[in-house]
Amino acid sequence: MKLLIDISGWAGSFLVVLSYALTLVKNKDFSTYCILMNLVGGMLIAINCFYYKAIPSLVTNIIWSIIALLSIYRAKKQWYQERKRRRKAQGY
Repeated sequence: MKLLIDISGWAGSFLVVLSYALTLVKNKDFSTYCILMNLVGGMLIAINCFYYKAIPSLVTNIIWSIIALLSIYRAKKQWYQERKRRRKAQGY
């Protein structure tokens, strides 16, 4: 069990760092992937922090995951509004 928790913490850290690195790529838009990587990475790190009773890091990563969820919600809402506008413009 401890090994699985350690692997989840390392995988989460990797995802968060990779997400940040992808935001630095200027010629492509990886924003959707970055949001998802931040969400999954934050949750994996939070699991690791919970197991090791690292409460400050646990709270930080829960907040990090909530921010990612809010970003997903906002992007999805914007996508639906844009889709609705396009349909209206096409006469549907």
